[in-house]
Amino acid sequence: MLKAKRIQQIQDYVLEHQSVSLDELVTVFDVSKNTIRRDVQMLVDQGVVKKVYGGVAVDHAQLESFNDRKTRNQLAKQAIAKEAANYVEDGDVIFIDSGTTTLEMLEFVKNKNITVITNNLDFIVYALPYENLKVISTGGALERETKSFSSFKNMDLLKTYNVNKAFMASTGVSISNGVTNSSPVESEIKQAVVRRSVEVFLLIDHTKFDKYALITYCELEELDYLITDASPNESYGNYAERNNINIVIAQND
Repeated sequence: MLKAKRIQQIQDYVLEHQSVSLDELVTVFDVSKNTIRRDVQMLVDQGVVKKVYGGVAVDHAQLESFNDRKTRNQLAKQAIAKEAANYVEDGDVIFIDSGTTTLEMLEFVKNKNITVITNNLDFIVYALPYENLKVISTGGALERETKSFSSFKNMDLLKTYNVNKAFMASTGVSISNGVTNSSPVESEIKQAVVRRSVEVFLLIDHTKFDKYALITYCELEELDYLITDASPNESYGNYAERNNINIVIAQND
């Protein structure tokens, strides 16, 4: 009974912190490392968490299904996307990241004459009726759970395009860990895009603050704009001011 309770507590702790080391779990739960390894393995077998990088850290890192994420905070995501679209002008070459919030931008840019580079499968499909949108796919392997393309082989393609503005998504954001994502393969593309873009926009709702996932794909200071639906705490405001990041709060109509 005590073991079952401890395993449930470990699960809750990992899901709350998203990524923790085995040593941290040993300290928090005051048991041996062997015991923690066995407990974690049970959670791995259940599909609740997975080991990362040789078992040194654990992370829930289950890529939640795209459809489940799409329905959460829908109005906030639409407001954020609408605000982001205000920065898109005719003639722009933009990157639309994989993600449910960035997908919402289509509704607000569909009548503009722009070039869109994207790894977002749904954006490509839904953009088909709009001939004014020149859509370029990054290509690569299809990640079904996130409805995105990801591959380590298409970095050269990204390097050939001059992107005016990149509209990025994230699993979680924190001052200490930067802008993070759960998929190592997707993160490689995100890193390349951030490096190639003149301006970088991050689109996140308020639930993403002070969360972090497996991979940091850029630091907060690499952003030009952070568009969200509610003001983050004061520490983010101070950080943004020091690093010339524009925090924009989208308003629901």
